[in-house]
Amino acid sequence: MASTNDPGAAPAVAAGTKVAIVMGSDSDLPIMQKCLDTLREFGVPAAIHVMSAHRSPRAVAEYATRAAERGLEVLICAAGGAAHLAGVVAAHTALPVLGVPMPSKYLSGKDSLYSTVQMPAGIPVATFAIGEPGAANAGLFAVQILARNDARLRAKLAAHKEKLAQGVRDKDAALQAAAKKHA
Repeated sequence: MASTNDPGAAPAVAAGTKVAIVMGSDSDLPIMQKCLDTLREFGVPAAIHVMSAHRSPRAVAEYATRAAERGLEVLICAAGGAAHLAGVVAAHTALPVLGVPMPSKYLSGKDSLYSTVQMPAGIPVATFAIGEPGAANAGLFAVQILARNDARLRAKLAAHKEKLAQGVRDKDAALQAAAKKHA
């Protein structure tokens, strides 16, 4: 591994961590906090780092190349603008790569979305919605990937889905009660 003083060095990963979130900028953190919150809700620890496909390409390539040997199983990438981060990561790993396009100042995140979703054949990136909804769903999708081999996570996912369904039933019951009052 490259020394920590090497500008191309990739950060280490704590033992037991299976998900890494890689952001193109620290300004992506407020949005990616939704992803972290989702992972924490399910008890899934995650590493989080800032690396740039353009400003620190060696570190990105090294991190992605060695991700599996470090015990990682899912990589979540968040980037705005040109948003090449997820694609560069996907080019250097066989692990699932989830892309979260960040909102951008000039094109409202459409540039980020197109850059993340329009990958060439052979370099897949599972791309989510722009911004916070995409960040939350990327975290949830990472949990679903890990749940394939983890009964505890599958049970938590089933409880989560039931909680969502119950919320809809409760809202419908409230709506029906309000409608009866005004009938």
